Amino acid sequence: MGRVIALVSGKGGVGKTTITANLGIALAKRGLSVCLLDADIAMANLSLLLNMQNSPITLHDVLLGEATPNDAIYDGPGGVKFMPSGLSLENYRRVDSERLQVVVDVLKPQFDFVLLDCAAGIEKNVLAAISASDEVLLITMPTSPSIADVLKAKITAQRLGAKPIGVIINFVREEKGEIRKDDVMKMLELPVIATVPYDDEVRRSFMQETIMPVMVRKPGTPAAIAIQRAAAKLAGLPVKIEEEKNFLGGFLSSLLSIFKKKQPKKIEEEQA
Repeated sequence: MGRVIALVSGKGGVGKTTITANLGIALAKRGLSVCLLDADIAMANLSLLLNMQNSPITLHDVLLGEATPNDAIYDGPGGVKFMPSGLSLENYRRVDSERLQVVVDVLKPQFDFVLLDCAAGIEKNVLAAISASDEVLLITMPTSPSIADVLKAKITAQRLGAKPIGVIINFVREEKGEIRKDDVMKMLELPVIATVPYDDEVRRSFMQETIMPVMVRKPGTPAAIAIQRAAAKLAGLPVKIEEEKNFLGGFLSSLLSIFKKKQPKKIEEEQA
């Protein structure tokens, strides 16, 4: 039986959907079977990040009893499987999010990890997603409002019987005023699984002609490396740093290439 983990934040805008997508891909790259489920039934965005917004059968259809869970599973980027949520507001008004437990029960035996990308806040759909999960991974920014909201999400998860397993601190800039990792752990009484630095490459992933998660497009960037370390911790696997070495190697190769290009000019000047 696989692990069912809900990714929750309390506060919106902390990069939870981006973390879900890239964390799932990082796990899949380590040979694990992973299904990403867009549990944000009202404001689905995960399909946009994965460039899979045209999937014909969605979680909405499953919750309406018009399709089976396996009908709505697709091959996603980087080796993950993906169950999108619908973009139709009309269907959203009709769905019963409490049936999500039935969907998760079908997925759980099929995968090593089922990651639920939850909506912001603690409204009905979020509560249903947390209730259907075994564990909860909290996503926050290193700011007081974000941590206050994620603390509420932690308390809610505990009341619903889901086990909070840790925190990922996203958008870390190492600026004055940010709440430090050790203080976050003390406030939430949970381990920090990863601190993910602010990384322009993550933002650029949304700006390409073909949208692609950074874990597929540029797995050697600082944010991607941090997420890979988080994946290794969650899976209990050794941390692989080949991508990090490749990234550094590519950087050094680029410097060497520039140096070589400049050398002939320098020699000519000396001969003159």
